Parts: sequence; structure tokens; C-alpha cells
Amino acid sequence: MASKPRCRIAIVGATGYTGGELMRLLLQHPNAEPVALLRLSSEEPLPLHKAHPHLRKLTQLECVPYDEKLLDGIDAAFLAVPNGVAMELAPHLLKRGIKVVDLSADFRFREASTYERWYRKTHAAADWLPRAVYGLPELHRHQIREAQLVANPGCYPVSALLALAPLVRRKLIRLDSLIIDSKSGVSGAGRSRLEVGYLFTELDNDFRAYGVAGHRHTPEMEQELSALAGEPVRVTFTPHLVPMVRGIFTTVYATLIEPLSLSDLYALYARDYADEPFVRLLEAGELPRVKSVVGSNFCDLALFMDERTHRVIILSALDNLIKGAAGNAIQCLNLMFGWDERAGLWQGGLAP
Repeated sequence: MASKPRCRIAIVGATGYTGGELMRLLLQHPNAEPVALLRLSSEEPLPLHKAHPHLRKLTQLECVPYDEKLLDGIDAAFLAVPNGVAMELAPHLLKRGIKVVDLSADFRFREASTYERWYRKTHAAADWLPRAVYGLPELHRHQIREAQLVANPGCYPVSALLALAPLVRRKLIRLDSLIIDSKSGVSGAGRSRLEVGYLFTELDNDFRAYGVAGHRHTPEMEQELSALAGEPVRVTFTPHLVPMVRGIFTTVYATLIEPLSLSDLYALYARDYADEPFVRLLEAGELPRVKSVVGSNFCDLALFMDERTHRVIILSALDNLIKGAAGNAIQCLNLMFGWDERAGLWQGGLAP
């Protein structure tokens, strides 16, 4: 019997960190084949290994200037582009019948006004917002399966939403005073940041907050948590930059409405995540480590109870470039095409 043809994939923005991770993971995917690597600049074609030396000899593809003619025969496209670019490109791809997974923030919000307020850009494709599906499989698996356009979540929201979803959907915690504290490796800032603060000499042996009381992932978290709860949810979110390359560690503080034992909490999380391939609920008393998830599509969760304050403390660890970006996007692709959700992603992290 002839083998089934593989899905033909384009990556727009293939030279960045996320584009490189998409390519690395897709090269080992059993059903998908990357056939077009596109860049937004008009420079000469660039061999992939010039942008990503670790992929040398694995493919002969070059990163070439974006041209819609190169999209003939493409089944799906990943848009690993800056905010404001995907909303210009996606409608043209969708009209061609190409399924799109956008890794920018352009289609994450249900209301154009929210995007415009937080990202300070006029939305050029607002008519597509109601048709876009927020691409967190653990929350929207069935909608993703039917979607033509998936908005891949931000890295911080993935870590926070997976930590909070079981409690918020049951309204077991106060929804007006959630505190989300996250630490991220510097790769989360992308590859093109040239500010002095991102130099090795400035980052090493340092630890600093940024985006305090105004980070753009805040409304994304509130939108999804509010949808889960069926009422408005408010969060205080503070991200921090730490001197490591990749990984996110998030600590969430939530106040219980009624007393609940730690064993009862674990039972709730175990029930919700029992069939989730990429969420690992650690044993009581065990602490997540970024080292345990880097290089994988897993998110590790742990629960603790502060009985003095009636607060639940949820710890979450993931790789910002994989479960927080490229891996989650491929998980969505798998759902969109009816494949095994784990395809191309079923591997552990890097150790040591």
C-alpha cells in the first residue's frame, strides 16, 4: 500500500528562536514535512544552518524572502512573526485554504479593542478574530480540531492557565485577587533584541522584574480565565528575567473561598489532567524544576497549601520555546489534521 502523503508545511519567520524550534521538531514529525522557509526581509536566500547551526545537514532548505507564489500546494503555515505582521499575512493564506497557526498575539483576543489597547496597533483583520481559536489544547481541544486559524498562546499564559484552570472553572478561589509571579529565561525576549539590558554582561548574575503592573500577557490570562469562570477574573501578573537561556517557572497564589484539603485539591487536578499527554502533576511535596522540562513539551505542576492564610500555591514549569511556543503550536497542528496529539513531540527533556 502506498504511504499517505505528508502534510506540506510553511514556516514564516524561520530564522528566529521559535522558527528554529518549529523546524527542529517538524524534521522528526511523522506526518508533516516543512517545505518552505520564509523570511520577511528581502535579502538573499539564507541556508537554514546559517541561522540555526544546530540543524546543519538535517535539511537542504533555505530561508527565502516571503513570496505568496511559494505557498502553492502548502497545507498549513506557522507564522512565527512579530506582533502586527500576522494580521496582514493570515487572511491571504486562509483564503487559499491554508490552515494557519499564528504564534504572535494578533489573533489571541476576542475583541480588537483589547488588542489595540495593549499592543498599540490598529487591528487589520478584526473580522477574523471571532473565527480564531485560542490554541491551548488543554482548554480548547475540540474547537482546535475544527479550526482554520489558531492563535498560539503566549508563553506566560500557558504556564498560568494550566496552573489555575481546575480551580477557576469550579470557582473554588477568589477571582479578584489572583497573583501570578513568573520567571523566564532570556530566549523569551526573542532573537532580535539589541538593547544593552540583554547583553550577557548585563544579564549574568542578575535577576530583575519587567512589565510590572502592565505586561501584555495580563489581558490574555484574564480573558481565558474569565471564560472558564463565566465571570470577570482579575490577576496581578509580574514577570522576571533570570540568567538562563530557556524555561519558565511560575508561582500562583490564590485564596480559597471555602476550606479544602491538599489531598482534595490534588484529586481535582488529577481528574482534570489525567488524560492530558503534556501536563504532569507531580507527587505531593515534590517541586517542579525547569531542568526537568527544558527540551520537552511538558508542563510540570505541583500544589501546596498555606493553611494560615487559606491560600493555594501552584507551581508550574515549562520550556518557553516548546510548550510555551513551538511545541504547543505543533500540538495544535496535530489536532487540526486529526493526528495523534503527541506526534513529533513525545520526548523527555534534556538532562543534565
